[in-house]
Amino acid sequence: MGCSAEMDLAVTRNATQRRHAFVMLSPRSLPPRAWLIVALLWFVACLNYLDRVMLTTMRLSLVDAIPMTDAQFGLLTSAFLWVYGLLSPFAGFLADRFSRSRVIVCSLFVWSVVTWSTGHCTTFHSLLLTRALMGISEACYIPAALALIADYHRGPTRSLATGIHMSGIMAGAGLGGIGGWIAEHYHWSNAFNWFGVGGMIYGVFLALLLRDAPASNAAPTPVATVVSPVHFWAAMIDLLRRRSFLLALAFWGLLGVVGWAVTGWMPTYMNEHFALSEGVAGFTAFGYLQATSFVGALAGGVWADRWSRRNERGRIFVPVIGLCLAAPGIYLASHTTLVVVAIAGLMLYGFARASTDSNMMPILCMVIDPRYRATGYGLLNLFACLVGGATIYAGGLLRDSDISLTVIFQGAAVSMILAALLLFLIKPPPAAAFSAPADAA
Repeated sequence: MGCSAEMDLAVTRNATQRRHAFVMLSPRSLPPRAWLIVALLWFVACLNYLDRVMLTTMRLSLVDAIPMTDAQFGLLTSAFLWVYGLLSPFAGFLADRFSRSRVIVCSLFVWSVVTWSTGHCTTFHSLLLTRALMGISEACYIPAALALIADYHRGPTRSLATGIHMSGIMAGAGLGGIGGWIAEHYHWSNAFNWFGVGGMIYGVFLALLLRDAPASNAAPTPVATVVSPVHFWAAMIDLLRRRSFLLALAFWGLLGVVGWAVTGWMPTYMNEHFALSEGVAGFTAFGYLQATSFVGALAGGVWADRWSRRNERGRIFVPVIGLCLAAPGIYLASHTTLVVVAIAGLMLYGFARASTDSNMMPILCMVIDPRYRATGYGLLNLFACLVGGATIYAGGLLRDSDISLTVIFQGAAVSMILAALLLFLIKPPPAAAFSAPADAA
């Protein structure tokens, strides 16, 4: 009887602690500006991807104005990705070491200036230079933005808040087709001039409103840990010695094959395979896909937040299921002669894959030291962009050798299945594995 009473008391105490933790992390206990920060960053995320992908939707107009081979056209995006990826870990470190909000504002303003400069290029090499410079400036944004959102949203709103932000990326990618439309009806340079100036204006507005999370909400670590400097190589060593992070690294790299194959070559595939105009091909490749991705990111965020309350791996299981559904979608889109079927395949792919974007940073928060979140995401970007850049360049080489882009999309479908397997193998370590206590997932 005594043993039973002690067990009942322990169960009651644990239940009380869990209820207390849930109350402390409930949406009502969020720090001020938590949702305002998400709203402000939504527009930055939209510009981030709009500025980077609209070039891929205006190939015909760009090649007419500045002659280049398909391999060179692919290299414009590959160069951006390689520079972006190589600098992402260091850019993430800047956000861990200094003010996340200031890093974000500076990144937006600089890449907007580079976007405007792109519209004034007259040679392939000047275009290549501006794409590399855009890689430098944009590398600082996403790791800092996702880490800032994680600082504000520590509990059952984290995946949804991340998903809302990532839906801005999807909106920007979906609007990328406007670049092809502007190039077709006006001049290719107008798109870069207009959105470059718009980004600079929004940067001034953002500087007035964006703030770092209050120190008491950023991470429940000892004061000595919070104020001590974060060192780059210490962060690298800590991240790369963790098995779960290495699995996440390989997982994100495989998704880079898929995402950048679609971004770099799907507009061209639609233009040639279905005889669509440049503007229509851009909107067809990105518009329907990103519209469903928008919904999928929000749905994946809500589902993962709810599942994680019952099972700590809920934020892992949701994107695993999503990838298993997304693979047939991209395969279908590249193996049909009917444009309607291709659109349906892209919509399935977009909706199902988007749950990975909602949950990647929350998953990182489960498996790495909270001091290194932005650095960790930057390291993921490094691997994904190196692989993605190689994929886009390989697509150009295949086209120059008269090999169908379908080969690239077949590889992308297989990559998603392998990525789902790697993600499933990730298991959160015990809290004691961190040098400082991690916050709730």
